[in-house]
Amino acid sequence: MSRFTFITLFREAIEPYLNTSMMLKAQKIGAAEFDFVDLREFGIGKHKSVDDTPYGGGDGMLLRCEPVFSAVESVLTEGAKVIMPTPAGEKWTQKRAQALAGISHTEISAKNLRESITKESELEKKPNEPNRHFIIICPHYEGYDERIMSMVNYPISVGNYVLTGGEIPALIIVDSIVRLLPGVLGGDSSAAIESFSDEKGEMIEFPQWTKPAEFRGMKVPEILLSGNHEKIARWRMEQMRKNMD
Repeated sequence: MSRFTFITLFREAIEPYLNTSMMLKAQKIGAAEFDFVDLREFGIGKHKSVDDTPYGGGDGMLLRCEPVFSAVESVLTEGAKVIMPTPAGEKWTQKRAQALAGISHTEISAKNLRESITKESELEKKPNEPNRHFIIICPHYEGYDERIMSMVNYPISVGNYVLTGGEIPALIIVDSIVRLLPGVLGGDSSAAIESFSDEKGEMIEFPQWTKPAEFRGMKVPEILLSGNHEKIARWRMEQMRKNMD
């Protein structure tokens, strides 16, 4: 089971998403647990202040280190890892999501593509999965006191752009981890045979179609209607290689 603790000023921006779709399923099957810490509760003084002006001048307000340290320490458990979205962090990738989910990449081949077509899905969570605890700090305002970084294990950047706060990046990070946990997506190969899940993180998943077989003159490739799993697997591998070119 993986536990995710969000330290945030805006719980209401996060919680609705966690109670829908795959995130809700993850909770129901015991694969993931989500909880929250209100950073304001650790604010300073009468007004519970969590921010202040930057030394050296400049626009905006910075997140103070004292409330953040106190909030993290209030929920810190043995072995817990602290994550914080920041432009200064390492680029978030599928490979990193796999690592934090406790799985390794799968070498994608025609064989496991064929098995994914024919194998019956396993919907139950695998037993004896190790427990993990991730504490996610959601920054806000203009930035944060640099001393906060001393307690962060994983500084993460979700892209070269700036957002108002850390709640959306936190959801991106958590979603990409939780969906990989055993039992969340369903079949064993659901998370293995998808975009960026190869060793180099470069392969794009093959294109897919569903009913109807023809729509407004656009037809599903005949190979997918053939029922020949061997040929379908080879065709899908060819499409994945084309997507890399």
